[in-house]
Amino acid sequence: MRAIELNNINKLIISIEDIAKVLSINKDSAKVTANRYVKNRSLLRIKKDFYITTNKYESLNEKELFQMANAIQVPSYISLTSALAYYNLSTQQLRGMIESITTKKTNSVKVKEICFNFILIKKNLYTGFIQEDDIFIALPEKALADIVYLSSLGRYSCDFDAVDFNKLNKNKVTEYIRVTNQRTIKYWETICKRYKI
Repeated sequence: MRAIELNNINKLIISIEDIAKVLSINKDSAKVTANRYVKNRSLLRIKKDFYITTNKYESLNEKELFQMANAIQVPSYISLTSALAYYNLSTQQLRGMIESITTKKTNSVKVKEICFNFILIKKNLYTGFIQEDDIFIALPEKALADIVYLSSLGRYSCDFDAVDFNKLNKNKVTEYIRVTNQRTIKYWETICKRYKI
């Protein structure tokens, strides 16, 4: 089976163009081939015209899952509890879920047992992230600010008892929150009092 050749592509996520090139076929044939490989489970469809081989998927580490999330929804960055857990700032663990912030509509994409959640945020709040090792991820304080913002609007639920506030810079979090709205600012003030931040 020629699907084995796709494992040799030095990319995590492969496109129809990659399949066509490696198998020396045209783009239309590559689409048909990709569909056949999805049916026989050699490939997993990530989104239209983008795939990952089953072998690569089964050995993904956390950063590669984050890369997948960034590729599924463009633009997006890893944030919320996923980012806090990555930075070891929360004991709350999300099994089988990667959370991201996007400027596109709120969306959820399931690839096998992993659910990639993308939550819409206003464009002026789409800041405070970096590119680190081929992933776009919120800075620790921005991840918390995103949580506070979305929680204040009733669009997200977080176990704040699990957050290690001592390792976060309160002033940086406040800077991000200051540009949101009064409701979020008051919510942040309440959290600061409750957890003595």
